[in-house]
Parts: sequence; structure tokens; C-alpha cells
Amino acid sequence: MKQYKNILVYALVNLGDVVLTTAATALLRHAYPDAKITMMVKPVVKDAILGSPVIDDVIEFEYRPRENSFGAMLRMVKELRRRKFDLAVSYDRKLRPALLAFFAGIPERIGPSKVFEDKSSRVTWLYTRVVPITHDLDDTLQAETYMTIARGVTGEAGTACPAIAFPKEEHEALAENLLAQLPKAKKIVALCVKGTFPLKTWPKTYFGTVVRALAKQYDAAFFVVGAPGDREYSDEVIAEMAPVPVLNFCGDTTLQTLSALLSRVDLFFTVDTGAAHIAATTGVPMVVVYGCTSPKRWHPINESACVLTSDEPCCPCHYAADDCPSAPRPNCLWHVTPEQAIGECEKILGQDN
Repeated sequence: MKQYKNILVYALVNLGDVVLTTAATALLRHAYPDAKITMMVKPVVKDAILGSPVIDDVIEFEYRPRENSFGAMLRMVKELRRRKFDLAVSYDRKLRPALLAFFAGIPERIGPSKVFEDKSSRVTWLYTRVVPITHDLDDTLQAETYMTIARGVTGEAGTACPAIAFPKEEHEALAENLLAQLPKAKKIVALCVKGTFPLKTWPKTYFGTVVRALAKQYDAAFFVVGAPGDREYSDEVIAEMAPVPVLNFCGDTTLQTLSALLSRVDLFFTVDTGAAHIAATTGVPMVVVYGCTSPKRWHPINESACVLTSDEPCCPCHYAADDCPSAPRPNCLWHVTPEQAIGECEKILGQDN
């Protein structure tokens, strides 16, 4: 097996995917224990991997057309040249980072034949070697697809779990400060109520039904987590949970603080979103509701995770919310009932005492 000393891996994708790619990077770390591994990611997900045991350094690159002028691209090419990488590994099959690696003159550039969709892409022309992905993407865990890329690089078998940054003392302290705001209770339940797009977002009234039922049965305290932009929507969902008091922590946590926070709860009830994959690395018991996406592909890597899906014949799909054939009440979301969710949450929370 050829040895590499300075490896660039890149995944200019959303949080959940970046978390899952760290399982593949763990395979690279095992194969090349003496190599320096640097990861290129969007700034918003940097905190999840900066300090990961399988990654030595992080390069931020904002993948938005208005942010990526020719000058910005040129500066990044110069930066990559300066670092003298001998291998670049693509987890995303995106054009812009592939161009950066190409013009930076990285001698070996390896990427997948497919990663998010079955369509072929001319992006692969920029690779020096293409790893064939032959399995069905929709029926295979996305983490396995990423690990297939890593195996194609190393030629070695093996599996690994995602390895994100460990919370530091300051993150643990911030998590404790947030929990101190909750009313005293025997159980702590965290919620994430908003997905990255509407067909991932369970109905507001359903969340209200679940929280009221759990509050009636358990001495429990509740809070919601999410990005800063989720706060207003989460307030609307919290209104549906009345009269149960629920705190809104959206925007109050960094990704490492979120990890520390979720590791302390008794249950995390969430839609399919990046926070679910962050939580999975902590081992926290979880119930995850899926809409248009499939748990066959996006199941959290966590033995304590239960997933709920109505497994509609039209799923997984790529419809915009307004184009969904069953809009305005998409079957994939409305057919996963509050009663199902309550039952799974009760299995985790057990008998209140």
C-alpha cells in the first residue's frame, strides 16, 4: 500500500454528512497513522471536527457562489499549494473543491463515482482515480458509502464509527449552565423540532401532543435545541406544547456544547437532522422521526436510536414541499403518528419513580 504523509479530505456539505464522513477518515487514520490529515469544510460545521481524534487540522471554505469570487478561489489554491498535500480525497464529488485540488497540483486526487445521487458527473474527470460505488445508495447507510471511498483509497477492509471533537471543559460548563435553567425534574428530554427543509419537519401539533403526554406521565423537564435561525419556528412549536413549560436553547450552543448537553439527557426526540448525528456519537437514547428521507440511508450510528417512518412508497423523494403529491399534509410526515412516538419514548423513559 502506498504511504501518504499529508492528506486533504473534503466534504463541503451539511453537518450530518460531515459527522458521518469522520467514520471514513478514521479508516484513513488507521491506514496512515503517521500522516497529517486536514479536512476542508464549511465554516458552520468546523466546531464539530476541530479537535476530532482522526483529524489534525481544518480548512474553512464557504461554498456559496457569492462568496467564491475568482480571487477567493485563487487564494485557496495558493493556500493548498503552500501546504503541499500529496493526496486529496473527495467525500462530496462537488466541482469547486475538485477544481481547487486540481489547480493546486495535488498529485493524487481520489473521489467516488457517486455519493449523493446515481447520476454520473464530469467532476470525476478531475480525479486521478475514481472509487466505484456499486451499492444502492438509498438502501445503504451513508456512512458506509463514505467508508467505501476510504477503503478504495487504502485497499484495506474495515469499519469505524464517527469521531467528532470531544467537548472541552468550557463546553461541559456551558452545558451545565443551560441545564441549570430547567425546572428540577427526574427526567430531562431534549427536542429538535425543525429539519433543514419542510419535508423533514414533523407537524407542530404532533410535537405538542407528544410533549403533553410525556409531561403527564413523567416528572420531566423539556428543552429545544437548534440553530439560531430555528428559534422563531421553535417558539411556535413550543406554543403548541402549552401548558407544559419548554425552554428554547436554539442558537445558545456551539456544536461541542450541543454534544455535551445531549450527553446529559435521558431522551432526545428529534427529526432527521444534523443534531441527530451529533447526538448519536454520545450514545444518548434517541427517537428520530423521518419524513421524505429514509432511515435505511440516514439512520444514526447509535444502538440506542429508534427510528420512526411511515415508509411511504414515494419515499425517499426529492420533491419541494409545495410539489409533494400529498401536500399540504405530506403522508410521510402526517402518517407517523404522535401515538407511535409516545410509545417509543415511553420504552426509553420507562416507569417514572
